[in-house]
Amino acid sequence: MTVPPAPDLALPVVDEELERRLARRLAAVEEQLIGHCRGRTDYVSTAAAHLMAAGGKRFRPLLVLLAAETGPKPDAPEVLTAACVVELTHVASLYHDDVMDEAALRRGADTANARWDNHVAILTGDFLFGKSSELTADLGPDAVRIQARTFTRLVEGQILETVEPGPGEDPLAHYLEVVAGKTGSLIATSARYGAMFGGASAEVVEALSQYGEIVGSAFQLSDDILDIASESGESGKTPGTDLREGVPTLPILMAKASTDPADARLLELLSADLTDDALHAEALDLLRKHSAMQEARAFVVARAEEAKALLSVLDPGSVRTALESFADVVASRTA
Repeated sequence: MTVPPAPDLALPVVDEELERRLARRLAAVEEQLIGHCRGRTDYVSTAAAHLMAAGGKRFRPLLVLLAAETGPKPDAPEVLTAACVVELTHVASLYHDDVMDEAALRRGADTANARWDNHVAILTGDFLFGKSSELTADLGPDAVRIQARTFTRLVEGQILETVEPGPGEDPLAHYLEVVAGKTGSLIATSARYGAMFGGASAEVVEALSQYGEIVGSAFQLSDDILDIASESGESGKTPGTDLREGVPTLPILMAKASTDPADARLLELLSADLTDDALHAEALDLLRKHSAMQEARAFVVARAEEAKALLSVLDPGSVRTALESFADVVASRTA
């Protein structure tokens, strides 16, 4: 299998030497990831490398590498292994997500379930989870415990996404719990692993884990806003996909909380079947103009500021600045 070029860094790094170090290590991670996708047969290897070869921003391994810079051993081989662990776990979950969502495309390529079938997609995801577990075992018992807890939270978040909030439960609180499990948990572990295997202090490891949890949730919430606000050409996404499918995301939930009589038509549409193109277009237009969009953006920016405040345990410098930029990019991303 051909090793794809490493992706450009998904955040601005003003320190050129730090940027070179991160780019070099990310390229090494990219090469190792392709190796970890190899199975005993070409069929398994092709299926396992399918989504990995489609690319991606590699936010999680990049965060591992960046967090490792907070310690004295950013070049430790365990750091690269941990970066592979989190990306393998993430990509494995995408195979399962695509089956659940009946998705046909992922990163511009056919999904595994579309190219093969659901059975192959599910088992390929399981194969990659297994590869991730093998690597985690090489990192020692503490890493195994962290990974097991992370995986439990990730799967529980996916399960909770399929059920309605309980009686008397705040729908927004329910959704934020889903996001924290599905997305925040693995990004928290990415930051924890990086700091931990880079040799950072216990205080820094804990602070960066909390930082990752918040940034991870903000990443998904930004995606919610993009789903409504972006044009196809800007983000590569079909606008209003979640809206059409009746998925209750952050701006939709905030709009639904409105008690303003002027929002009666929007509330009516948000409770309707929006598979009809005309109704979907009307709902999308009303939602884009609604104050819930500004409210959602402000919520995500506030989360990013909360994450950045946790970085006060770090000395000022290029690493801290890059981590702050990471939070800002996640909060304001357009793709």
